Amino acid sequence: MKISVTIIGHNEVDHLRLLLPELKWASEIVYVDCESHDQSLEVAKDNGCKVFSRPNNHNLNINKSYSIEKATGDWLFYIDPDERLPANLVEEIKDVLKDTKFSAFSMNRRNHYFGRWLRYGSQYPDTQLRLFRKGKASFPNLHVHEKLVVEGDIGKLKNDILHFPYQDISQFLRKFNFYTGIEALYLKDAGLEINILNTLIYTLFKPLTRFIRRYIFKGGFRDGLPGLFCSLFDALNYFVRYFKLWEMNQHNKGKKEEEL
Repeated sequence: MKISVTIIGHNEVDHLRLLLPELKWASEIVYVDCESHDQSLEVAKDNGCKVFSRPNNHNLNINKSYSIEKATGDWLFYIDPDERLPANLVEEIKDVLKDTKFSAFSMNRRNHYFGRWLRYGSQYPDTQLRLFRKGKASFPNLHVHEKLVVEGDIGKLKNDILHFPYQDISQFLRKFNFYTGIEALYLKDAGLEINILNTLIYTLFKPLTRFIRRYIFKGGFRDGLPGLFCSLFDALNYFVRYFKLWEMNQHNKGKKEEEL
C-alpha cells in the first residue's frame, strides 16, 4: 500500500524542519512551494520530497489540488506545515488501510494557540477530512475554507491530528490580516453592498452572536485567556473583513475619479 503525503507552503521553513523528518513512514512526500523567500525549498529537497513551485495563489486550495495531482500513491494524506501526525495516528492509518471499504477518512484536530490546546469554544473536535483514495476526493477550488468533496463512504479515525497555527500573537495577527483580506475579496466578488443594514450585520450582529456562542455557550471561557483571545478575534473577523471591503470600494472609487 503506497501512501503519499502532500503539503503546500509559503515561508514555512521552521515548521517544515520539524514536520518533514516525522514523515519518513510515507511512500512519498509531495511539497509544493508557493513563492517562499526562506529556505523552505532547500529543506524540502534535503528531506527527500518531490518538490514543485507555484505562484502563491490566495485561494490555497488551488495549490492543494495541484499537490494532489502530483501524488502517485494509492492513498493520499494532505497536511499543512503547521500540523503534526502523532505516532498513534500514523499506526492507525497504516492498520486501517490494510483492508477498508471507505474512500476517505476524517479525524479530529487539536488546535493549539500559544502553546495551549483549546478544548472548547468550537475549537474541538474540529473534524478534518485528510486521508483519501487517489481519485476519490478533490477540492472545488471556490473558497479558501472549503472541504474535500468525496466520492464514496467516509470513515472516522480514532486518533487526533495536532495543529500549531499560532506560536505567538504576532504570528496570529499576520494570519488574521491575511485571512480577513481574502474574506473581503469573497465579499466583493459576491457583490455585498456597503449600506446601513450590512453595516449593522457585519459590525454588530454577526460579531456579537459569534462571540456569545463560542465564548459562553460553547465554553470558550474554560480555556482561559487564550480562549478569550480566540473567541474575540474570531468575532472581530466579520468586522475587519467588512471594513476591508469598504476600503477596497473607496480605493476603486478614488481611481475612477482620477480617471475622470
